[in-house]
Amino acid sequence: AIALLAGCSSQQAPERTPEELTQLYADAITEHGGEMVEYNPVISRFDPEDGASALALESLGLAEEDVEAFGASVSLMNTQAYGIAAVRPVQGKTDAVRKALQGYVDRQQSSFEFYLPDQYQVAQEARLETLEDGTVLMVMCEDSDQVFEQIKTAIEAG
Repeated sequence: AIALLAGCSSQQAPERTPEELTQLYADAITEHGGEMVEYNPVISRFDPEDGASALALESLGLAEEDVEAFGASVSLMNTQAYGIAAVRPVQGKTDAVRKALQGYVDRQQSSFEFYLPDQYQVAQEARLETLEDGTVLMVMCEDSDQVFEQIKTAIEAG
């Protein structure tokens, strides 16, 4: 069915496999996420054995059953408002993924509001959008608008 849907529009790029999307997301975040990616490597699979990645995904609120493919880089330190996530939701789960990521942004804003004003500002400037291809992109970092646009462009270029 996916192949038939992909063929309906000559303007649409061929549908990518979850593995291809995962690699695309991880590469886009690694290349354009800024220096914080060095300290918070991209997570691209649910692995309950890896405590750090499990904690990062839990903090983002993402449920494995809602996600087809993803890449994420998240600070687990409570001194940095930093998180980047590119997620392809399972069909029908876009709202659940957006709600989870918005919850993450809201929690970051709340935790920094009276604690670290500069990080609160970073959290306030977070961007969360659904791209044309269905990818849900959340960017919360220094220069979030620029980083968002660079990652969005990389994803759209494929």
